[in-house]
Amino acid sequence: MAEQDVATALQRVQAVLRRQPEIGLHDDAPAAARWEGGTRVVTTHANGTEISSDMPGELGGSGDRITPGWLLRAGLASCAATSIALAAVAEGITLAALEVRASSRSDTRGLLGMAGSDGAPVYGGPSEMQLHVRIAASGVSALRLRKVVEDGVGRSPVPNAVRNVTALPLRIDVDTM
Repeated sequence: MAEQDVATALQRVQAVLRRQPEIGLHDDAPAAARWEGGTRVVTTHANGTEISSDMPGELGGSGDRITPGWLLRAGLASCAATSIALAAVAEGITLAALEVRASSRSDTRGLLGMAGSDGAPVYGGPSEMQLHVRIAASGVSALRLRKVVEDGVGRSPVPNAVRNVTALPLRIDVDTM
């Protein structure tokens, strides 16, 4: 979609939401994950798109697929990049380049349910996450581009979920065999 088409679509949606803010609240498309054996899992979108994941060989996987942790970082980076691009379009800025890199640092002991030297369970999630954004636009000041990045990431759903720790209730259905 051309930048003008995106800008027009954003303006149209904003106009509708100003008149009817309640329609902005919606259920997001669920991700359904199906275990395929070993550590391989296939996750499916409602539109039929499938993504296979597996663990590295050291953890019993084949190592030939992406890991679930990488999917988290991919979602973080792609959501941030999309939101930054939308913020740029809303400001009338034509981007020449935009790259977002999401990185993290984790302790495998948490995934394995191990305890640290103090006896406390090791945290299973990433202890450090970072977004690194590279952006360029002809004739736009660095200050303005930094503001576009901050605004875009500030309203981006996945970075917000990570930053604000969205509640995650757990519902369990057990099938008897």
